[in-house]
Amino acid sequence: LIVDNTFAPILCRPLDHGADIVIHSCTKWIGGHGTSIGGVIVDGGRFDWSSGRFPEFTTPDPSYHGIVFWDSFRDVPGAGNIAYIVKARTQGMRNIGPCASPFNAFLFLQGIETLPFRIRQQSANAMELALWLKSQPAVTSVTYPGLPDHPWHHMASKYLRGGFGAVLGFTVKGGRTAAEKFINALRLVSHLANVGDAKTLALHPASTSHQQMTEDAQRASGVSPDFVRIAAGLENINDIKSDIHQALLHAHG
Repeated sequence: LIVDNTFAPILCRPLDHGADIVIHSCTKWIGGHGTSIGGVIVDGGRFDWSSGRFPEFTTPDPSYHGIVFWDSFRDVPGAGNIAYIVKARTQGMRNIGPCASPFNAFLFLQGIETLPFRIRQQSANAMELALWLKSQPAVTSVTYPGLPDHPWHHMASKYLRGGFGAVLGFTVKGGRTAAEKFINALRLVSHLANVGDAKTLALHPASTSHQQMTEDAQRASGVSPDFVRIAAGLENINDIKSDIHQALLHAHG
């Protein structure tokens, strides 16, 4: 089982719930400032690659002098089963070069130092913002796993600890035109496609990240013409709400 835990670092511990491998986009919360591109693979070291379904682990690799990864790395003293992560590191970097630059690695390591504090504050901001948005007359719906009426709230409560994440979505009364006006009227909140930044980010997916899809395909993926995504940052929550409030007024002005 492979889990992408990019949106819930610190909050969710997939290995504790049976995952075998966890991946993160370090560009998001781990880096924390939108300055570097990179990723990380965490191998739990528990998966049996000798089941017969993964011959690339149990047959000789001619590009590495006939090494059999499972035989050589299934039980390394002091490290345990590292067959997968060694294969990913050696073959992956050799064949396609996914290696971060030293400076980007430095920025990611710096980001990790403040990650617990950032993700918890961003989650708190997102929770307060979601509750506030539900009371706004210009907002027709709010989607956030921390809200009791979210269809997966019970699952989020089970697997997340210390917050429900920093990303939420809402729909603006007035359809696509109002949603686009809202985005263009933001002053403090930045209109960027990234998430996990220290600053609050907003996106209108229908006209950006999902614009090449048909409207039916967009709706099937959860994107409607009036939908806006927010990735809460570290600013004072009152400043975030003030900017969103004035942008909502502008969208209906």
